Amino acid sequence: MTRLSVNINKIATLRNARGGNVPDVQKTAVDCEQFGAQGITVHPRPDERHIRYRDVELLKPLVTTEFNIEGYPSKAFLELVTRVKPHQVTLVPDPPGALTSSEGWNTIEHRAFLEEVIGELKRHGIRTSIFIGTEAALIEGAAGVGTDRVELYTEPYATQYPEDPAAAVKPFVDAARVAREAGLELNAGHDLNLDNLRFFKQQIPWLMEVSIGHALIADALYFGLQNTIQMYLRQLRD
Repeated sequence: MTRLSVNINKIATLRNARGGNVPDVQKTAVDCEQFGAQGITVHPRPDERHIRYRDVELLKPLVTTEFNIEGYPSKAFLELVTRVKPHQVTLVPDPPGALTSSEGWNTIEHRAFLEEVIGELKRHGIRTSIFIGTEAALIEGAAGVGTDRVELYTEPYATQYPEDPAAAVKPFVDAARVAREAGLELNAGHDLNLDNLRFFKQQIPWLMEVSIGHALIADALYFGLQNTIQMYLRQLRD
């Protein structure tokens, strides 16, 4: 079964808007797991506008499923993750001021850099994933730099899905096959939601994990967190 990892960045965004500790990021992570989530994802950025580095340290002993930390592999980020040692680090090519992740790695142009970073993470026993688009050459390049997984950047799928689901998913099915043939495990994330998740999973049944944050937390405002997590899990099971 494809695992659901809940990205709790938006909980931290809401907390930071007023200061203090409401809502409680650590409690939310524990609740997500109790409600059925099979992983917790965070993406600390340099300006700490949502998840803070201290949050990451506090979450590590609390997460009992799988802890996935996303981010650009700056010196500070690598010091954090090699100290915390999550189950997985997902490398994202975000510049410091990026609002959200908007593209995958060019694994050919940045081959030497990625090899060095992944080598360091592997020395600490951390599974690595690379955020990537659907270009076959770049996925094959990901295999060449030694990553364990790739995470497909699914915003283009989500954008096209309402007009033509089959056309929207085709590049991702092709990319998933390239990854599989290259020996890479497969994750996916960005703008997946209750409308488009089931179809995506049906077309790529060997998908290991989806990371969902913004849509899931927004849905929880209407449906409640526990019910929302179960709704997403049903999309992955059916």
